Amino acid sequence: MSTAQPIFSKGEDCKPGWHDASADYNETDTHLEILGKPVMERWETPYMHSLATVAASKGGRVLEIGFGMAIAATKVESFPIQEHWIIECNDGVYQRLLEWAKAQPHKVVPLKGLWEDVVPTLPDSHFDGILYDTYPLSEDTWHTHQFNFIKAHSKRLLKPGGVLTYCNLTSWGELLKAKYNDIDKMFQETQVPQLLEAGYKKENISTTLMDISPPSECKYYSFNKMITPTILRE
Repeated sequence: MSTAQPIFSKGEDCKPGWHDASADYNETDTHLEILGKPVMERWETPYMHSLATVAASKGGRVLEIGFGMAIAATKVESFPIQEHWIIECNDGVYQRLLEWAKAQPHKVVPLKGLWEDVVPTLPDSHFDGILYDTYPLSEDTWHTHQFNFIKAHSKRLLKPGGVLTYCNLTSWGELLKAKYNDIDKMFQETQVPQLLEAGYKKENISTTLMDISPPSECKYYSFNKMITPTILRE
């Protein structure tokens, strides 16, 4: 059990101020904080690349939800895709996305706003791959926000045969501190039932593990493995 302060205090809600809060990238561009929350750190790179590889594996049109430090996005651009749609709600991060987009080899479609507002406007059966990696904005949705997207929208947005991947490291890191010492078991017990509820078939849900070494000062993840889901839409 961890004695460190939890990422969210009871009842905390960052959503109202998130869009115009300062995006604090440190000088060496290895950490991003917003409202004091550790949103992303560059040591995640091998894992972000794993997620991006899954999301781009069908080519075509990829939807990425959450831009962060462009780690996954830059990897997605390295594959032979056609279009790359990216949703980002924070003003400072979005400005970075617009600058980044100018230098990319494939068509980038930046979309500004909370995913909850943007996603319902997107067309059905439009994407070959989806990567969902946004930061939880409240204590209430800390462990569940990904399921709100997956259940309400992911199947509608994907083409038949399309692929979904996602993570919630802020949640999984906490679960692996407090409740689980087996990452496979954590995923099977806390994630798979929700994916089945969303309408995906068990035989179309697979995962791969990778070894990772988070720095000791990382506030949100200290486990020595990470898990990449691959979820196929029939």
